[in-house]
Amino acid sequence: METIAFRRLRPDAVLPVRQHAGDAGLDLCAAEPVSLAPGERALVPTGLAVAIPDGWAGLVVPRSGLAMRHGIAVVNSPGTVDAGYRGELRVLLLNTDRATPFTAAAGERIAQLLLVPVALPAPVEVDDLGTSDRGTGGFGSTGR
Repeated sequence: METIAFRRLRPDAVLPVRQHAGDAGLDLCAAEPVSLAPGERALVPTGLAVAIPDGWAGLVVPRSGLAMRHGIAVVNSPGTVDAGYRGELRVLLLNTDRATPFTAAAGERIAQLLLVPVALPAPVEVDDLGTSDRGTGGFGSTGR
């Protein structure tokens, strides 16, 4: 995939860009101001829609600088944007800082969109999944 199509849903929406040539993520910007009190979350519009091709998915992930400096997280990280979705991209932000509010202006970078290929096998039910070294060991099963 050489290009990805975006549509502005409002004239002042900021089209996503990579800050550096080799960056994996396209920066997503807030379409309107947002203020988050400590512990508060908000669904922040970007003012954009995207046409992700079949066989691909968009993953909305946090910006490391916002996480480090302000404790801002993407609640459902990564947020999944399916290929068939054509509605507005919105980002579910959470202020994890216990004392300091967070404010972002319209046009400010709030998250990143990663485009990744996905396998789309058809699910089938079986009576036996076979064995593996790990088996049914889940959370904490490695002892670390």
